Amino acid sequence: MAPQDSIVAAVPRKIYQNAHAYHINSISINSDGETYISADDLRVNLWNLSISDRSFNIVDIKPVNMEELTEVITAAEFHPLHCNMFMYSSSKGTIKLADMRDQALCDKHAKQFEEEEDPTNRSFFSEIISSISDVRFSRDGRYILARDYLSLKIWDVNMESKPIRTINIHDHLRGKLCDLYENDCIFDKFECNFSGDGKHVLTGSYHNYFRIYDVNGPGEAVLQADKLAFKAKKIGGAAGKGGLKNNGTKGMNLETIDFNKKILHGSWHPRENTIALAATNNLFLYSAA
Repeated sequence: MAPQDSIVAAVPRKIYQNAHAYHINSISINSDGETYISADDLRVNLWNLSISDRSFNIVDIKPVNMEELTEVITAAEFHPLHCNMFMYSSSKGTIKLADMRDQALCDKHAKQFEEEEDPTNRSFFSEIISSISDVRFSRDGRYILARDYLSLKIWDVNMESKPIRTINIHDHLRGKLCDLYENDCIFDKFECNFSGDGKHVLTGSYHNYFRIYDVNGPGEAVLQADKLAFKAKKIGGAAGKGGLKNNGTKGMNLETIDFNKKILHGSWHPRENTIALAATNNLFLYSAA
């Protein structure tokens, strides 16, 4: 008999259902360890982990007439320390911080973070590229990291007027927005993450590139998740550690970027310098030496 690899199958312990009419874009566990929120395009629901057949609606932006709909919810996350606070972002480029102590339905936000666009830069694509695809709190809850199509923004929760730092990710693609609209890439939703110590941020890009930045300095690493690097390592060729190629911005050839290769999803270990990246049908794990 030929040996076979064992297959691991995930079996759900509990199923929470019938609370969303649209695709769920976010799930976030509360710091109290008892509740979590789930968000779709129009609603955010609050669940108790021990109760699977009912939830409480805490945000509802659905208009009476759907023709009047002007924005959708794109992401949501609980505050890491204060169990009564959470935030959600929208396709209009706003981040709203809500406090569940104020009222049962948190449609009226406690704070709103939004950077006004320069009217001279407005174009047909302005609303699309300003849509926030992901938001994350820093581990201490002091800062908010937000990703839109072209940039990363770091906000101080005590300053709503403007971000304390804007990092341009896809500025080199501004001249290609028409082509990216035609092939639907302009609608790609890239995630972002703080490192466990809050000193670095991570986000993905095209051609399986991903970027790591120092929060308080100019430090930047542009890396590529590449299976060929693993193969080169196996046969004794030169390769970066763990299948990494550190190309830097100068090593990127904009004309040969493959927009079908993209890193949309990533996660940073809360206590270790280990990151997980999803690139098409591959999962890459990297740890600092």
